[in-house]
Order: sequence, then C-alpha cells, then structure tokens
Amino acid sequence: MKDKKDNTYIWWKHGVIYHLYIRSFFDSNNDGIGDLNGVTEKLDYLKELGVDAIWLSPFFKSPQVDFGYDVSNYIKIHPEYGTIDDFKTLIKEAHKRGIRIIIDMILNHTSNQHDWFVESRSSKDNPKRDWYIWQKSDKKNPPNNWRTPFGKKAWEYDKNTNEYYFHSFFKEQPDLNWRNPNVEKALFQDIRYWLDLGVDGLRLDVINLIVKDKKLRDNPSFLNQIIKPDEVYSRDRPTSIKIIKSLRQLLDTYENRMCVGEIYALPPGNSKLVAKYMDKGDNALNMAFDFSLIFARWSANKYRKVLTTGYQNIPIKGWPCTVLSNHDLNRNKAKPLFANHAKVAKLKALLSMTLYGTPFIYYGEEIGMKNVKVPYNKLKDRIGKMYWPFYTGRDKSRTPLHWNSSAHAGFSNNMPWLPVDREYKKYNIDQQSSDKNSILNAYRELIRIRKTYKVFNKGRWSLVSSASKHILAYERKRKDKQLIILLNFSRLPKQTHQYKDYHILFSTSRDNNQSHKSLKLAGLEGVILSKDKLI
Repeated sequence: MKDKKDNTYIWWKHGVIYHLYIRSFFDSNNDGIGDLNGVTEKLDYLKELGVDAIWLSPFFKSPQVDFGYDVSNYIKIHPEYGTIDDFKTLIKEAHKRGIRIIIDMILNHTSNQHDWFVESRSSKDNPKRDWYIWQKSDKKNPPNNWRTPFGKKAWEYDKNTNEYYFHSFFKEQPDLNWRNPNVEKALFQDIRYWLDLGVDGLRLDVINLIVKDKKLRDNPSFLNQIIKPDEVYSRDRPTSIKIIKSLRQLLDTYENRMCVGEIYALPPGNSKLVAKYMDKGDNALNMAFDFSLIFARWSANKYRKVLTTGYQNIPIKGWPCTVLSNHDLNRNKAKPLFANHAKVAKLKALLSMTLYGTPFIYYGEEIGMKNVKVPYNKLKDRIGKMYWPFYTGRDKSRTPLHWNSSAHAGFSNNMPWLPVDREYKKYNIDQQSSDKNSILNAYRELIRIRKTYKVFNKGRWSLVSSASKHILAYERKRKDKQLIILLNFSRLPKQTHQYKDYHILFSTSRDNNQSHKSLKLAGLEGVILSKDKLI
C-alpha cells in the first residue's frame, strides 16, 4: 500500500472517530435515557480520550419502534433526546474542543408515521404515492419472495388501498422509492439543514439498500445470496451508486465534510462490495464499513487474510476504516477459549489503532464493555423478543456506559432503559482512569501514539514475517520511518527472533522503551517496535 503524498491533516482520515449511542451514553435529566445534553456534559472525557469526531446515533423525531432508525421527521429532534437548542449547544461545545460531529442519516426508509407515508398511503392518486414502493398483488400472495433480514415477509398489505408496500425491515419502516427524483430532492434538502447547522459528516445507514430491482425479480435462496450476492435484487442496484455520487457532490459544496456508509452484507463480509460504493475513491463514499473483521474467528491467519483482501479492494484514491464492534452486530467477542478479557481488549485496541485507515471506537469499547445478557422481561429490541432464546437481539451491545461504581454505573440517578452489566464496578471509566495498566489508559496512550507518529495515518501497511502462525505481524512505514506491530493471538508465549535491537514503543503487558536481543511475546501480548527510542 503506497504512501499518501498529501501532507495535510484531514480529520476523518487521520483522526479517531467515536461511535456514540446517545440513548446509553449519559442521562443528564435522570429519566433513564441518554440525551444530547448528556453528550455535551461528557465532551471533556471524549477530549481527554483523544477522539477527533463523534458519530451520534439517530436523534430525529421517531416513534422509536427501532430506536430512531424509524424517522417521522428528519429536521425535528425526538423529545427524549432534547431540543434543537440542545443540539446547537452540542455542536458549539464540540467544535470548541476540536471534536467534529457526524450524524446518522437513515435514507432507505422512514417511519410509517412520517407525513410523506401518511399521504402516500391515503390514496392511489396522492402526489406522494410514488414516494414509496407500492405494488398490486393478490391479498394472499405478495408481489415477490423478498424477506427482511429477520426472515419475515418484506411486503405489507394495506387494506386502505388494497396494495402492498415494501419494507426492508419492520413493517413500520416503509422503504422510500429512490427512483422518484422528488425523494432525492426532499431528503437532500433535509441534509442541507443539518450541514448548515455545522454538522461535519454523515453516517449513511444501509446505503446499499436504497434502490431495488425495477422488475421486482425474486431473490435467490438465503444460501445463494451468500454465494452469489450480485443476484440479490432487493439491494445493490447500480442506481444506488449514482445517488451516492450526487450526495457526495452536495457534501463537497461545503468545507471539510464527509460521509461514511454502512454496506449491508451477510457474514463473512464482502470487502469487494464495500469498496464498490467508494467507486474511484474521491467521488462517492469517503469511507465504507467492512464488517469482515467483526465476523472473523479469532485467528492470526484469518485476520491476516481478511486485512489483506480488504486493503487490496480499496480503490487507489479510497480510504479504509476499521470497526470491531457496533450497535447492530454486537460487541466484538472473538477471542481464544478461557482468555483473559482485559488482555484481549487491549490487543484489539492495539490492532485498531495501528491499522491502515480510520479507527472507529464503539462507546464502552475503550473500557472493555461486554455483551450483556438482558433477561426477556427487560428486552427492548423487537428482534430479540421475536427470536428469544435462540437470538436475543441487539440490546446486549446497547446497555448504558459505565461511568463509575455508583448505582446504575453513574449513567443515571434512576433506572436506566436497559440494565447495566453486573461487572460495571470492574469495568468503568472512573476506576480505569486511575489504573495505569487499564484498558482505558491503553486506548489513551495508543491514540496519543497514533497522533504523534505520522506513519500511522500516512504511511503504508504491509505484512512482515513473525516466525509464528499465531502472531499477526505488519509494518507501518513512511519515508525512512518504520514501526513493527506484533500481536500474539495465542494464550501461550511465542518467541520471535527477527527484530533484534528494536525498542518497545508500546506493549499491552510490559513497560515501554525496552530494548531486547530476542523478543518473547507473552500470551495475548501485542507490541509496537521501533529501531529508535524516539522517532
């Protein structure tokens, strides 16, 4: 991977981005639900952590069927989260601290309570009828075999007009018809509203789903959708990229704005598809999420293959990003059997902060928060209720952030909307701040190192020899500066002899700035090595 010639700082390329689930971050008014003012109150914590931008989960007006991913008005704020003045204060205070704001835009679908859909379903000749995907069919036979990711039929019969409407997800989330230019015009206008307020970037929810097959052809079977993803007709249509290019043109009329897209793909991930939505790299998505690392099993060899394939697919002018957890796919739990949780968490922190591309931290990842077993009677996610106990839904990765050891982990003075992890007294920000060997302080130090050494955000990435199949080894190199990163995926110590006389710039389990003749990595240890004590 070649060096970038551009020496300028670009915040979304060279910074660290924090994925913040508002509902579970901090509750400022003690109603049990996180809010915008709670984010503002904790900006100094984020500044100290070292992040350059925060991606906010949806806060638009919504019935909250899917906790904000069902929007009923794109330019109004849901009362649980605050007011427009609260948002303006957040923008002002974040920018004052050098922190950018990315908002989550849901362009594939709206809520069925959005005024557009209320009009659309009112009659077949309503001007907004074609803003959604309606189709005639027999009441007992939907137009085709398309299904939601939850396995349910994706067509809902509307007895008011005796036609079906399409919904990629819940029936309360009807899909917009992006083949109608009026839809693009209206949504781009709403996007301008937020950009004019000072929003710095957009995260685009399931952006590869926005256009469907014009002929509404049947999808292949679930297994064949994995084998032949190009033959899935309910997503990934060529028109989608044209729309994204138009959005990029809109963003480029503003200064220093960006968009990162969620590309829906089934396990084990599809880096080729992800790269497709960046097109040439400078004319479509600025970045796109590849979830292949989240899906990958714990193996140095497997991670090696996933990373190599992903980087090879990135367009020449494109830019990758790293994500190990998120609000839909759970907190990354890949690890060896019986492994120490803190060791694995620090190893993943080292991986994320030293790879090529922009690292995303999911809230709580910096203190090692785990997936939480939420009992059925406290579940909020409809998918979890639908498939309990075989699949318990997404609540497990959305529980309140652990601020301290007080009741409710310091998130709120009242009962939170989801239960906190029983281990919150062990994994919390207050406790870890004073522990120099904590996961949190490992993140702080790694972010500091990443910002200090330009080789991490502007140097090339390439695999190097490690002498052990259990060690993932790569170098970051820029001009005459070189750093070696070694990550031991095994619980057992592993010896490596290649890097004599290198200094340890960072280790997940020992003192830094040591030199050695022969390096023996402890189980689940990761290190950054340098020829010089200081670069």
